[in-house]
Amino acid sequence: MSSGVTPLPAGRLLDTPPISGVIKERPEDFLVDEVPLIEPSGEGEHLHMGVQKSGMTHDDMVDALARHCGVPAAAIGHAGMKDRIAITRQTVSVHLPGLPDPPQLQHPQLQILWTRRHQAKLRPGQLAGNRFSIRIRRTDPLVVPRVAQALRVLAARGAPNGFGPQRFGHRGNGHRLGLALVREDWEGLLAELLGSKGSAFPERQREARERFDAGDLHGSLQAWGRGDQAERTAVRVLQQGRSARRAVMAIRETTRRFWINAAQSAAFNAVLSHRLAAQQFDRFVAGDLANLHPGRTLFRVTAAMLADRAEAGALQDRLRSFDCSPTGPMPGSDCMSAEDVCDEIERQALSAAGLDVEPLRQSPFAPSGERRSLRMRVSDPQVEAGVDEHGAFIRVAFDLPRGGYATSVLAELLGGHPASADEV
Repeated sequence: MSSGVTPLPAGRLLDTPPISGVIKERPEDFLVDEVPLIEPSGEGEHLHMGVQKSGMTHDDMVDALARHCGVPAAAIGHAGMKDRIAITRQTVSVHLPGLPDPPQLQHPQLQILWTRRHQAKLRPGQLAGNRFSIRIRRTDPLVVPRVAQALRVLAARGAPNGFGPQRFGHRGNGHRLGLALVREDWEGLLAELLGSKGSAFPERQREARERFDAGDLHGSLQAWGRGDQAERTAVRVLQQGRSARRAVMAIRETTRRFWINAAQSAAFNAVLSHRLAAQQFDRFVAGDLANLHPGRTLFRVTAAMLADRAEAGALQDRLRSFDCSPTGPMPGSDCMSAEDVCDEIERQALSAAGLDVEPLRQSPFAPSGERRSLRMRVSDPQVEAGVDEHGAFIRVAFDLPRGGYATSVLAELLGGHPASADEV
């Protein structure tokens, strides 16, 4: 993929003027409550616990819980990964066969709110959705009526179901790392991960990257920060004289999976952008694969169905009621391919984005893949103006289904990727 192409979706559904503002000036400005899908039974080897974290990454949360419970990180299960600059409440599980519940946790950024036993580990995707309450600052409170109208449109039509910036990592290059991984381009992956000539990086990493480029592995290892876990792991293995492949495979599996998911997400965002630009975001074209809500059962929309007035009208009614939606590809070995007009649209979108997704279907590291709805339902939207000790704000709140990104809703309101306070 060319370095000049952003993996974020381009374009907006709304044609109203965007508002100005920033998000995440402080963690309490971004509240997320996970809506659970299952209720723990009260018995079993897995301890399910409700946790609240603040200003903490997902991996740091997992590591802290693993240390507290005396188990490896792999024993921790979760339904979804939550934002770092936020206060988030979610359910996690810990495999504790024959072991007592852990003692009370003392941690400045992490609390255990409740515990209950269950027979099974919590798996990614095992949630009904998330409830968001977000304060937009550095904005004009008088635009509340415009925001309220925008949210009503999104509730009626759905919001673009694109992947936000957190899907691609703090450097925005997770998709590049994922594509290098499925291509088994070990040297190229390490150059992007560790070197200074790839994607933009924080200035604090310059010395470590330049030392890596110069072949000074010892100096590079010493210069990486404590939070640069993947980078430190890879350099340490290279310093032991091992191959580039071994260095990549030594990196935590969840990190490697994150990169591959980012590559899938870049492909989906490219198709979504194309459909938005063509005003085909919430209508079917010949060859579409429709996704039944709230499950993932698919059916194909044919040219004959769209040519039949009665059948086309029934499909449109189903779209309006959120019974089904058009989908885009999350490429992988089992991802169903579109046909006819839709297939041509997807090929054009991926080609324009410079994305070769064939390795995502054929590689030994290929994910299973799936089709993802192009839109998501925005439920129970609310908006109000307020003021606190930090100044004026607009608070927006809404529910999204699992896998939905609040930043995609905010992008519609703010006219693009919403700026966090540390980006302005």
